[in-house]
Amino acid sequence: QVQLVESGGGLVQPGGSLRLSCAASESSLTIFSMGWYRQAPGKQRDLVATVTGGGSTNYADSVKGRFTISRDNAKNTVYLQMNTLKPEDTAVYYCNARHPLFKSLDYWGQGTQVTVSS
Repeated sequence: QVQLVESGGGLVQPGGSLRLSCAASESSLTIFSMGWYRQAPGKQRDLVATVTGGGSTNYADSVKGRFTISRDNAKNTVYLQMNTLKPEDTAVYYCNARHPLFKSLDYWGQGTQVTVSS
């Protein structure tokens, strides 16, 4: 069973930055699409950003220009650099790994809280 472990969340003031990390338990995820999703209280879980095995990225409109997703396959880790944070970015952030062909191979981390507040 693949395990994804997120870290790097916390409390930050508006305009600040955080970097989230997601470490995978095995190296076989290099072809998987990796992504970050977030869920605010009372809301559905929404896409933040994804990166394919080939390095193509996709972002939600609300984070374009502020967030950057990247992956280091040698370390089995995906990152989310978040800059110019806003209070509306407050949510639990979840890491996801999804096989490009076999959709049942879909894994989630336990989530990390990000709170943007003064």
